[in-house]
Parts: sequence; structure tokens; C-alpha cells
Amino acid sequence: EVQLQASGGGLVQAGGSLRLSCVASGFTFDDYVIGWFRQAPGKEREGVSCIGIHDGATWFGNSMKGRFAISSDNAKNTVYLQMNSLTAEDTAVYYCGADHITNYYSDNRGALSACSDYAMDYWGKGTQVTVSS
Repeated sequence: EVQLQASGGGLVQAGGSLRLSCVASGFTFDDYVIGWFRQAPGKEREGVSCIGIHDGATWFGNSMKGRFAISSDNAKNTVYLQMNSLTAEDTAVYYCGADHITNYYSDNRGALSACSDYAMDYWGKGTQVTVSS
């Protein structure tokens, strides 16, 4: 059974940090791209960051660049999203998803080609992040 378990959300003050975790099971971790997406009330779901597990290539949404970092621990089948300098605009439910790596490529700078929610095959339940201003 495929499972993605997101955790680590909570309430934090503006300027603070949180680290989200996504634990995957039921599929070959190395063969997938794991992505973080978020949805705020009244807004569409948007891509936050994705990582190709086999080569570590990454993608970030424009408003996340320089503030967020994504990493993976292949021994634990876990992807982490480190979020720094949080603002009220980061308040949302954060979800992790997984898509097979064959749908992606990476360049020599380590940039992943895409990070789209509609491409994800599997989803975990979300974790709420609330940033107080």
C-alpha cells in the first residue's frame, strides 16, 4: 500500500521556521520525485518545492527561493522541507505528493524540470502551517 505521511506543521510567528517531513512507503523511493504543495483558504493549490530522489535535483516556487530548502534521507524514505523567514502568506495546508521520475529531467545545475500538482500519482494528507503576523 502506497503511503505518504506529512507532518511537522504548526503555529509559528512571522520570521520563524518550521521543518516538514514526508515519509513514503509502498513504492521504490529512488524512482520518484517527491513534491510539496500548499493550499491556502480560497486559493488554488500551488507548487512549493520538488526533489528528484535519485539525483537530488530540485525545483522551488518563486516566492520560496532563498527561504525554503528541500532534502531527502533515502535511508528513511523521507523528504524534508525546511521553511525559514515565514510570513503570513505562507499559511496553508501543506501536502506531499509523489510522481515517477520518468516524467522529469534535470539539468547540470541540479534544477528539476517541473513540479506540478496535477502530475502527482500519490498524495498524503496535509499538515497545517499557520504563521501569525
